[in-house]
Amino acid sequence: MALRNSIGVALPLAAGVAFGAFSGGLIVGTGALNVAFSDSDAPYAQRARRMLGASALVGCAVFGGALCGHSSVIAVATATLWAFAAGMLVALSSTAADLGAMTLVMLVVYSAFPMSFEKAMISGALAFAGGLFQTLLAVAFWPLHRFAPERRSLGELYRALAQAAASRVHASEAPPATVESIQAQNALAALDRDHSIEVERYRLLLSQAERMRLSLVTLARLRKRIEREEPANLAVEVLESCFYLSSRVLNSLGSALVAGEPARADPDELREIQTLAEKLRSLEAGRSSPVAAMIADARIQVDAIAGQLRSAADLAAYATPAGFQAFERHEARQPWTLRLGSIVATLRANISLNSAAFRHSMRLAVCIAIGDGIGRGLHWRRSYWLPMTIAIVLKPDFSATFSRGVLRLTGTFLGLVLATVMFHELHPGLVAQVALIAALMFIMRCFGPANYGILVIAVTALVVLLIALTGDSPNDVIAARGLNTAVGGAIALIAYWLWPTWERTQAPEAMAQMLDAYREYFRAIRESYLNPDEPLARELDRARFAARRARSNFEASVDRLSAEPGVSTETLHNLSAMLASSHRLVHAFMALESGLSTSRPVAPRDAFRPFADHVELTLYYLAAALRGSRLTRADLPDLREEHHALVQSGDPLTERYALVNVETDRITNSLNTLSQEVLKWLTPGARLQVPGVSRP
Repeated sequence: MALRNSIGVALPLAAGVAFGAFSGGLIVGTGALNVAFSDSDAPYAQRARRMLGASALVGCAVFGGALCGHSSVIAVATATLWAFAAGMLVALSSTAADLGAMTLVMLVVYSAFPMSFEKAMISGALAFAGGLFQTLLAVAFWPLHRFAPERRSLGELYRALAQAAASRVHASEAPPATVESIQAQNALAALDRDHSIEVERYRLLLSQAERMRLSLVTLARLRKRIEREEPANLAVEVLESCFYLSSRVLNSLGSALVAGEPARADPDELREIQTLAEKLRSLEAGRSSPVAAMIADARIQVDAIAGQLRSAADLAAYATPAGFQAFERHEARQPWTLRLGSIVATLRANISLNSAAFRHSMRLAVCIAIGDGIGRGLHWRRSYWLPMTIAIVLKPDFSATFSRGVLRLTGTFLGLVLATVMFHELHPGLVAQVALIAALMFIMRCFGPANYGILVIAVTALVVLLIALTGDSPNDVIAARGLNTAVGGAIALIAYWLWPTWERTQAPEAMAQMLDAYREYFRAIRESYLNPDEPLARELDRARFAARRARSNFEASVDRLSAEPGVSTETLHNLSAMLASSHRLVHAFMALESGLSTSRPVAPRDAFRPFADHVELTLYYLAAALRGSRLTRADLPDLREEHHALVQSGDPLTERYALVNVETDRITNSLNTLSQEVLKWLTPGARLQVPGVSRP
């Protein structure tokens, strides 16, 4: 990636030098430089869409900056509004936030070089062309299969579970699939900061595998005990069939994941496992012996395995490149308000002072206005470096802002020293300068993501070289950059000193608020099903927006926490797993809401109300536990049993009942998984391992 990004920047510059159109080549090269930061190893379609969007935004930033530069008032106002919009992109993802910062930099830089409307249009078009060239390189060279190692590790884990289900597990042996489980956890650990739907699907597959691993071990022990007490008991045969069918389903899912093909678990086998649970239910009925209690425990485990296998099959169906595309097509058919990743809905929900993204955008906009105003008011040379530094340094979290501020200042001065040495000692010509730019671009993209200081040193020397190519004195460039960088960095650090946020104290409450918002959203959906004639559309919209805003806040909280010192990898892994489970939960909620308009209203079943009550109660208990209340597994309702009662009531062929049965199964599985993860996180040995946070 670093190599193709370097080619994307160097070739336009070399073409400009070769054909005597260096100013045009410089604009194309800077467009390619900025769009390079949107490059990644994502699937081609996703990568192309993101980079094309970045190219368009860079072109607009160049055009807007060059056009508004004639008036300082208009330039400062435009930069302030753009800074606010860039800050709001934090609500979407870290990639979107980086894109906002880079386009803000382009706007600020080109506002220092006012142009006529025609020239501004041409410059914007050239910058867009540079981004387009970088995009073509990204989709044309070095095909990458994203997440292939992670998918293979998960596939091997599912295969190992299949082998364990097919064989007898002995208490004297290590738990089955231990090695494969550790390998899968290590493979996914590098993706803890990635909150895309694809990655969360892998996290959920790992969570389901871990739950099934425990269920299989427990069920194997129960089988052995029942067999020892009553060898002829029909339950032994039922459990043998359950292990056999589970092994087949697990093996098909594992093989599909390893091969990268869509998983197609046999629905008849999944239904048969649920039928086996019903057979165990009939065997335990009316008996009070110790064996009957064991059969009851076994039935609970078979019920759990059936739900976990259904969930894993649903997840694995979309966990391949073809599955990603199928999921995107399915999402596109949903109303935009009911799409989990809807950009418009997410931004709309975050227009509130309760949103961390909104507060960051306000802080960024004010600092950009102050910095740009100071630079223009004092008529400093190269004053655009002042707001540019603010845009790069100021981040949503204190730790990243402080560490980046220090590294930014240190790296800038080291980069200036490097540039000074290159010009005074090497005296490079045009061709040599282009070659040095390509080398610095490679260093920045290859090693910059690992260390921000390296990135700053490389980009500082690179920018000095770019400006020197225009004929300006390197000494003037170096001095101006040093002054403006120091002032810009100071403004960013002072702003965060005045309005700090330590995420280590915020993350548990952010998650609790998300669960509270999800509970309110589910209540609005529940009331819509129980009272189909009442006008509840406005209440649904309000609750959905609140849930979306709370989700964005918690995602941003996890991202900011990952940048703070003293946070363990295990903590981030646990938080990411809980976030993934919560996303699957709210996706089921949204599917239920969608069913209000796509299925015919029918009388609600009596069993729906207690199930819904217990869903709300579970969310309430989990939120309270995150705020410090004590919680054990015994305190939580048995959602699987409530769901069984719901499925057994009403005609399953009725469209709305069938929809509710499917989505409440997903709710049950997701909420049970989330409960297990929260309880594990809150146990004395697995609490939030950051300084300053304690629990009673």
